[in-house]
Amino acid sequence: MISECPGCRKALNLGPEQKAKLKQTLQSMEQGKLLTIKCPFCRYTIKLDKNGRDKTENSSAVIPPAPPELSWLTSGVFEMEDKVEDVPTALILYKDSPQRERICKAMESVGYQLIVLDSYHEALERMRFVQVACIIYQDDLDGPLEESPFHLYMRKLPMDRRRYIFYMLIGPHFNSLYDLEALAHSANLTVNIKDLEHMEVILRKVIPDYEKLFGAYMEELSAFGRR
Repeated sequence: MISECPGCRKALNLGPEQKAKLKQTLQSMEQGKLLTIKCPFCRYTIKLDKNGRDKTENSSAVIPPAPPELSWLTSGVFEMEDKVEDVPTALILYKDSPQRERICKAMESVGYQLIVLDSYHEALERMRFVQVACIIYQDDLDGPLEESPFHLYMRKLPMDRRRYIFYMLIGPHFNSLYDLEALAHSANLTVNIKDLEHMEVILRKVIPDYEKLFGAYMEELSAFGRR
C-alpha cells in the first residue's frame, strides 16, 4: 500500500478508517482499473492499481517540486525589517470579512496606499486612471478563478503594464509562496488563507525579493522610455 506521495515525497499518514476505506475501494475494483487520488499536500495525481501499488512511479511526466517549507513564517524572522520604501497604491479585491481586514492591515504596515473593492467592474474602471503596483485578488470573488473576468483580464494584460504589477492570489486551495503554482496561474504570488495571520511577514519577504530580482530591469526600461 502506498505510504508517501511520489510527487512531494511527504508521508500520506492515512488513518485506520481511511486505510480501511481505501482497501475496500481497491478490492471492489476490476482488474486493470486504476484508482486516482490527490496528494493533500501538493495535489499530485496518484494512480493505484487493484493491489494498491503506485502506478505513477514509472510515469514519464515531469514531477513538480514540492511547495516551499514555511516554518519561518511563525518564527517572525522578517518582523523587524524596515518598511518597504516607495511603494505606491495597492488594489485589494476581496469580500468584506475579517480576512480582508487582516490583509489591509498588513498592506498598510508595509507602506501601501489602499483601494479596497469587492467588485471587479469598479476595479477595471479604476485601473484605467490609477497606476497600481500591487493587486490582491480573492480567488472565488467572481466565481471559479478559471472563469473570472478579472483574472482573465490580468492574464491578458499587455506586458508593458503587467510587468509593473505584483499580482497576488489568495484562496483556500493554494500553497503559500509556491512560485511554480503562482506561475501556473499567471500571478506573482499565491497565499493560502490559513497563512493570512502571517501576511505582514510574507510581504516583508516577497516584496524586497521581487524588487531585488526585477528592480534593475525596471529602472533600465524606464531610462529608455519603455514604461
